[in-house]
Parts: sequence; C-alpha cells; structure tokens
Amino acid sequence: MNHSVVTEFIILGLTKKPELQGIIFLFFLIIYLVAFLSNMLIIIAIISNNTLHTPMYIFLLTLAVVDIICTTSIIPKMLGTTLTSENTISYAGCMSQLFFFTWSLGAEMVLFTTMAYDRYVAICFPLHYSTIMNHHMCVALLSMVMAIAVTNSWVHTALTMRLTFCGPNTIDHFFCEMPPLLALSCSPVRINEVMVYVADITLAIGDFMLTRISYGFIIVAILRIRTVEGKRKAFSTCSSHLTVVTLYYSPVIYTYIRPASSYTFERDKVVAAPYTLVTPTLNPMVYSFQNREMQEGIRKVFAFLKH
Repeated sequence: MNHSVVTEFIILGLTKKPELQGIIFLFFLIIYLVAFLSNMLIIIAIISNNTLHTPMYIFLLTLAVVDIICTTSIIPKMLGTTLTSENTISYAGCMSQLFFFTWSLGAEMVLFTTMAYDRYVAICFPLHYSTIMNHHMCVALLSMVMAIAVTNSWVHTALTMRLTFCGPNTIDHFFCEMPPLLALSCSPVRINEVMVYVADITLAIGDFMLTRISYGFIIVAILRIRTVEGKRKAFSTCSSHLTVVTLYYSPVIYTYIRPASSYTFERDKVVAAPYTLVTPTLNPMVYSFQNREMQEGIRKVFAFLKH
C-alpha cells in the first residue's frame, strides 16, 4: 500500500551552482552518448554474428543491455533537470527510477560473478568448457541473474512504497536512490535498512568475493603459461577486469552498508558516480572492444552499414 502524501520530489542534482550547470550537462551528455552507443554497438554486433552466439558473448550482450537500462533510467532525467528549471520528479516516476536502477544494480553484480565463472571454466578447464558451459547452463545462469535482480528490486521498491513521505520532499542527489529516500521518510525505516544491509552483504560483498576468487584461480592458471607474451596479455586483461569490478563494487558496498542517518549528501553523490555513470561507460571498452572476435563482429556491422 502507498502511504505517501508527497506527490512529487525535488531533485537538487550534482551542484547548486548555476555557472556549472552547462559544463555538467555537456559532460554527462557525452558520457551517456558514449555509454549508450558503445553498448548498443555490442548488442547489434553479437545479435547479427552467429559466431558470437556463445556463452561469453551472450553474457556480454546481457551486460550491455543492463548498462543501457542503468544509464537510461538516470541520465536523461538528470540532463533535463540540469538544462531546465524543471527539477521535480513525480512520486511514481521516482519509484520507477528506483526500481529500474536497483534492478540494474543487482543484475550487474550477479552478472560480473557469472562472467568471472565463465572465464574461470574457459581458462582452467578448456577441454571441458563446451560441456560445462552448454546451452542449458547458459540459460540457467542468465535466469538466475534475472530472478535475483527482479526479486531484489521488487523487495526494496515495495518496502520504500510502504513508507510515509510527508515532507520535506527535496532529494539532495541526482536521482532517486535508496539512501536519500530513506533519509526523507517520516515513518520508521528499520526494516528497509535491514533489507538493504542483507542485500549489500549477500549481493555486493558476496558477489565481489566470488568474483575475486574466480580471478584468483584464473591468475594461478595464467602463471602456468610458458610464453612471456602470453602471460603479459593475460595479466593485462585480468588486471583491467579486476579494476573495473573493484571500481563498481567498492562504492556500492560503501553506500549501502551504512544506515540512512549516516548518509552524507555532498560526498555520497560523488561516490555514486562510479557505479551509475563510469562503469557502464568503461564496460564496453574493457570487456568487449579489446576482444578480437568482437572487433571482427563490429567491423562486419560497419561493413553492412556502409553497403
């Protein structure tokens, strides 16, 4: 049941200084276009090339879809708020934004772990990879990702909708995220905080540890590679993957592990940037564009468009 008496929220954005609004608008417009177009290119390349219809590329396709949903649920509204004086969002719009962002957050965390497991099997058990990561396993893993993401998002959104928002209605953030919303609640948020804490321990910290363990086994396997060039390339790929994963998980864990009362708006708006804006932009460059088969698939897309 919706207990809210607030019909809309005011989103303050990243800064209150008018002279910085134009720079912020241009900066985040570029970020959004880069993230959207690069992820869309990955989706088209994988769908249109039969050679890329393997588990690894299906996971990359799913990651691209999740990143598009993540950025599209936040940045267009943020750009509109920055460009115009219309800095309000309806209650329904805020809850929708919360749902889709929380869904993408959960999906990306579980997907990172799934992708790490896929690479672990490919590198540590290359002869058995096609047997282990068959069609049924791929479908099962993706179904698990979606089920966890949807359940996580529904639980947190439903619990937030049960809260009473009686004023003030000003969100000192650039989108509707859980911590600043809980800070505005006029009713107790203890259950919400407990569920956020549980999700942070299981999804964020749990998936982060599983991902690091998978890469740990991968690094051990890389050490057995005899050629120096092979080791260098493998370590370079692993280090870039681990950097992006750490950049994503660390601020998520920091943001959601604390109670709403300890939320610091000016600092935590900056902390939210890596997992809402930076990682969706970096993912295509780190996971896809360095891959030779993906590069070939993208060249085929451009060749088709040229003709």
